[in-house]
Amino acid sequence: MFRRTTGTTLVALAWAALLGCGAAAVPAQASAPHPAVEGWAGADGGTVTGGADADPASVWTVRTRAELKEALANHGDPTAPKVIRVAVDIDGAEADDGSGRLLGEQDYAPGYDRTKYMACFGEDGTAWSDTRHDYCKQQRTLRQTGSTRQKLQIQLTVPSNTTLEGTGDHARLLGVFLTVNTGSNIIVRDLQLEAPVDHFTTWSPDDGDSGNWNARFDAMTVITGSRVLVSHCTFTDGRFPDSKAPVGFHGKPVQRHDGLLDIEDGSNFITVADSRFTDHDKALLIGSGDGRADRDRGKLKITFARNWFHDIVQRAPRVRFGQVHAYNNLYTGARPLYALGVGLESALVSEKNVFAYEPGAGRPVVVGAMGGTAFHDKGSWIDGRPARLDAQAADLIGASYTSDTGWDPATTPGYGYRPLPTVASAEHHVRHHAGPHASPRRTP
Repeated sequence: MFRRTTGTTLVALAWAALLGCGAAAVPAQASAPHPAVEGWAGADGGTVTGGADADPASVWTVRTRAELKEALANHGDPTAPKVIRVAVDIDGAEADDGSGRLLGEQDYAPGYDRTKYMACFGEDGTAWSDTRHDYCKQQRTLRQTGSTRQKLQIQLTVPSNTTLEGTGDHARLLGVFLTVNTGSNIIVRDLQLEAPVDHFTTWSPDDGDSGNWNARFDAMTVITGSRVLVSHCTFTDGRFPDSKAPVGFHGKPVQRHDGLLDIEDGSNFITVADSRFTDHDKALLIGSGDGRADRDRGKLKITFARNWFHDIVQRAPRVRFGQVHAYNNLYTGARPLYALGVGLESALVSEKNVFAYEPGAGRPVVVGAMGGTAFHDKGSWIDGRPARLDAQAADLIGASYTSDTGWDPATTPGYGYRPLPTVASAEHHVRHHAGPHASPRRTP
């Protein structure tokens, strides 16, 4: 049953102190102060209050996709302050007819068949042909229309002045493509977000040495958003890891997920803190592409603080253009291709991060040379010892490398933060506090 929280009190959910105080109820007539937000979300004179100033009629508790969609619309005034509490699992594929039925591939594109789709590339997967089989043109059309219909079903957009939070142990968004599109002053917290499975993932023969599968949907995407705070969330492939996907060309699994959290198209002043990112390939992409300087240059100011990256293959994060600060994050599990991607015109500052991957031969490659030149690390550790990531970056990037990123978090006006000073304190904090408040802390 749908419930909208009402009463004589206003539930003030500012929760801007990132280390995790609970929500406070205050009289509707009172004005609760908004504490400073750490990192870029609170810099340059800004703050993030989300729906803290919501009227009682704009405080919602939701249990279905339809209810969540209605709450985001907020009585036809979507940008007015609102608090939306997710009380149970909500699946993005849930049909609108109230039956609880989950839509699948054949609902979006009746007759689509991935085996037939692959056959239209030939055995080596190198070239598509509409005429290779009599069904190829039909399969191409079905894949395109099915992808569009799936997006319309699973994408839910968070408007400005919103607090979206989970309550209890089973507050999960399953297969939802959560999007911030031009919104500002948004808090997303205490939620588990399971990345959508793309039923219509695309084979790209020219991607890489032998081609790659490319999925479309992220667990969350921020597009041209500003003043966004994501905290105490878990992002994961959950029940549908790519490692268990069907095998496609050249023995590669059919990759069904895109990113966990992508931030792009001129988004700015964002802090992601005390969250978990687990069991995924391409986790965090910052920036739209090397050719999008017109949108991204001078923006993409983002902080990643005290997050836990477990079994992430790459992009934790991978940065273009932005001034990005990653500090006191914990990296565990299998050793990745890389963790910190230095992309075009990026200015990535790493500080007191803990890299404690599973034992293996040699020291892990932490820095990824992705076309950028500026990177600086302040006191991170690998296996409990100084990481010396600047030297690693210099070796990978070559003669164009510089440790001068052009900015310093410690001297940036309004950029409040206090890094934990030791390996033990940083690792202990992340293991016990990252992820939703109601969830177990000690294991990913």
